[in-house]
Amino acid sequence: MKYTVITGASSGIGFETALAFAARGKNLILAARRTEELEKLKVKVADVNATLDVVIRSVDLSVSANVHEFYDSLKDYEIETWINNAGFGNFASVGEQNLNKIESMLHLNIEALTILSSHYVRDYANVEGTQIINISSGGGYRVIADAVTYCATKFYVSAFTEGLGQELIENGAAMRAKVLAPAATETEFAQRSFGIDNFDYAGALPKFHTAAQMAGFLLDLYDNDKIVGIVNGVTYEFELRDPIFTYVPKVRD
Repeated sequence: MKYTVITGASSGIGFETALAFAARGKNLILAARRTEELEKLKVKVADVNATLDVVIRSVDLSVSANVHEFYDSLKDYEIETWINNAGFGNFASVGEQNLNKIESMLHLNIEALTILSSHYVRDYANVEGTQIINISSGGGYRVIADAVTYCATKFYVSAFTEGLGQELIENGAAMRAKVLAPAATETEFAQRSFGIDNFDYAGALPKFHTAAQMAGFLLDLYDNDKIVGIVNGVTYEFELRDPIFTYVPKVRD
């Protein structure tokens, strides 16, 4: 049996991506902090396809030790696709941002993603049909006012994943690495970024996508050979693109 791993699966894009992959008959390993929400998702997956195996892992990936333990706990599963979706944002000027929150964001958005990607590539790079998809942001390609640190974390995700994708191709690996860069998406992202209980996307933003729409875009990227799937910040159209950052290949004799 082969599995798709999705981190940050308890809500938003991760939640809807789980349902989208379930509709394709994919067994799932779902990870997030909130066990109750994961259990709800498991029920919804069963409504989509009751024959699937759904494994739940309740874990806080902003804690470094948990990241290695989480990956090690999956050694007995054959993993076909790995989706690093766990992450959160922050809106505040650099001089006023809450450093406890920022430290957690750096651990989750950068450190956990890098460790999990590295483990997965090390174990599966030469397995046919494998993919890793890391979730970045439109803020991973342009810096947004009052979100400088968050954008910097997502610039890292974009550059790291684009580079990994090209490295795998250059090395003749079977695995493919891809990066998804959403624009505004109706999830819990705004609430956690602003530290508020509710956020009215329709009232606050002229354009945005639903999490289900974004999961559909992720499937488009999954099915395509392009490395980058990005929402145009002006038109809000989804675009499949070649790498955006410059990659300098190895110098060969």
